Amino acid sequence: MTETYSKSRQQAEIAFGSIQTQFAAKNKAVEELDAVAQSREAKTLRLREARLARELNDMGTSALLANRPNAR
Repeated sequence: MTETYSKSRQQAEIAFGSIQTQFAAKNKAVEELDAVAQSREAKTLRLREARLARELNDMGTSALLANRPNAR
């Protein structure tokens, strides 16, 4: 069922389609930025946990070395 639209209706449909395309592109860009930000936050958390674990291990090692009697 094909309908023929007036010239103004056709122009409105084209304009609406163009806006919808721009809106979809904007949403896609925002989603990509959100994914990058989420990835960065996850990596930062992972690196922070690794650094804290390493610092805790270093403190334990330092305490053991400080309490060790000198072997001279």
